[in-house]
Amino acid sequence: MAKETKHTYKLLNNIETPKDIKKLTTLELEVLCKEVRSFMIENVSKTGGHLGAGLGVVELTIGLHYIFNTPKDQIIWDVGHQTYPHKILTKRKSKMHTLRQGRGLSGFTKRTESIYDPFGAAHASTSISAALGILIGSNLRKKEKKVVAVIGDGAMTAGMAYEALNNAGAIKHPLIVILNDNDMSIAPPVGAMSTYLSKLISSGQYRGFRNVASQLVKKFPKKIAVTAKKAEEYARGLFTGGTLFEELGFFYIGPIDGHNLKHLIPILKNARDHSKKGPVLIHVITKKGKGYVPAEKSEDKFHGVGKFNVTTGQQNKSSSNKSYTNIFSENLIDIAKKDKKICAITAAMPSGTGLDSFMKKYPSRTFDVGIAEQHAVTFAAGLACEGMKPFAVIYSTFLQRAYDQIVHDVAIQKLPVRFAIDRAGLVGADGPTHAGSFDISFLSNLPHFITMAASDDLELARMVYTCADIDHAPSAFRYPRGPGQGINIKNPVKKLTIGKGKLIKTGNDIAFLSYGARLEEVKLASKILEEYKISSTIADARFCKPLDKKLILDLCKNHKLLVTIEEGALGGFGSHVTNFLLNHNFNLYNKTLIDCIYFPDRFIEHDTPFNMYKAAKMNSTDIVNRVLLKLNLRKS
Repeated sequence: MAKETKHTYKLLNNIETPKDIKKLTTLELEVLCKEVRSFMIENVSKTGGHLGAGLGVVELTIGLHYIFNTPKDQIIWDVGHQTYPHKILTKRKSKMHTLRQGRGLSGFTKRTESIYDPFGAAHASTSISAALGILIGSNLRKKEKKVVAVIGDGAMTAGMAYEALNNAGAIKHPLIVILNDNDMSIAPPVGAMSTYLSKLISSGQYRGFRNVASQLVKKFPKKIAVTAKKAEEYARGLFTGGTLFEELGFFYIGPIDGHNLKHLIPILKNARDHSKKGPVLIHVITKKGKGYVPAEKSEDKFHGVGKFNVTTGQQNKSSSNKSYTNIFSENLIDIAKKDKKICAITAAMPSGTGLDSFMKKYPSRTFDVGIAEQHAVTFAAGLACEGMKPFAVIYSTFLQRAYDQIVHDVAIQKLPVRFAIDRAGLVGADGPTHAGSFDISFLSNLPHFITMAASDDLELARMVYTCADIDHAPSAFRYPRGPGQGINIKNPVKKLTIGKGKLIKTGNDIAFLSYGARLEEVKLASKILEEYKISSTIADARFCKPLDKKLILDLCKNHKLLVTIEEGALGGFGSHVTNFLLNHNFNLYNKTLIDCIYFPDRFIEHDTPFNMYKAAKMNSTDIVNRVLLKLNLRKS
């Protein structure tokens, strides 16, 4: 194992707040950038996290805090993946070793964590809307402040960002938007000319002129006036998208080198001093993973990493078992070999959802639509209209963003879109913003939908095959983050009977009806209960809609207690079961007690998955305590 390198941070050791940055020279700021990168790499190697994005915005972060008077002036970061440098410079340096750990720093911006975080983030494309609201709100309250939204080029694929730009441009408030473009490069000569001209056009001298080129040519000898005009057009973005932003009402500046403080600082200063005439968009080019060779060479630029070796960049492996994501991907690939109608859609998460493997095999049948879940769902609906078999593969937390499209464009029209819902349940270090808490409720309450939850590897494989053959209605299956149980899945994989659960073991006293991946904890709880002379039946529900009504009634008839358990919020599986029993004249079986275990009515803070489920009181010992309490055998 490589020896850890201990760094000494000459300048960073003396930086606690942005006020300390303002005392430094430009040369010292450049040294500080290197120290922030080293400090960040050193800490994230021990905690895991989103490294690449933060490495790419070190100069931009330092430049913003150097020029703007934070926290009075406010910086609204989009998504939050890139905010580790921001946290380091805003009184949280000493807590970076707690990043994404229980009771430690969040991996995203969080209002309750710091006055330097004016708006919480974790989902993309929210920053411009929030920043505009904050700016107008401060104006209404007669508060003078500058507000800056920092948004990445990936987040700019979402419609919400353009809705906000359109609104901001129409009302002409002095909003400053930084477009952090880390998927583009500029040839050095063009970049240098562009930066020089950007400095000029962002200054007060030129802000009043619509046709900036006519003023700039006075700076050059006549023989290069045409060249200057062309270069200025490039600087204003006629070839890089600036025209679009100008049509939306923004004064466009760029593109500029986001790693050159000598370029960045004067342009940020000009934008700060001369933004009163209306909104400004500064187009900054950065490199994701900048300054750390393993990240720069990595395909995903170390977007999200576990703990890793700083010297080699090698990440620690937590389990040898295949992940649920890989199990889903492999089975979808297998089905697609035989069925050319199978196609898959992702919203900018090909590797996270396992569709990168599917894409390599079937590039013409894989569609990455960008951070645009609403479009992804309606696009899938369109594919279904033409007889294709679309799988919309979206994390539970991100699927929430497309609920109107699920209702209106899929459910009402009864289109057979298949939803593969990754990251179901509590997800650990990413915390409540990324938890899959609500999809059971919001999908199972829709007419026509068939909804499933996988309890293990084989059940997930069977659900993929089952959904591929559901052509009469929309369907969905959910599965958790992380490794499966290591079950050897043999072909051919048998499809499930729609609405049919599975009996796992039989007992005499109580019955567990589990929906999803808590089944292993239920089995452990059942073993512990044997020590109390309590015999358990365990059933895997598989389906929330349609319910296995016969199974539910049999469990009620033959046991004194029925316990349902699910990794979701109130209104989900347990609610469907109890509603069915009430409507089925449940007083016929009123000797049977019912208890439903689901997520508590609060957001559970980031921690290890085990600790999060402990906080939710859903681990095996918690289940045992719940049963004993219900049977009046022990107080809670």
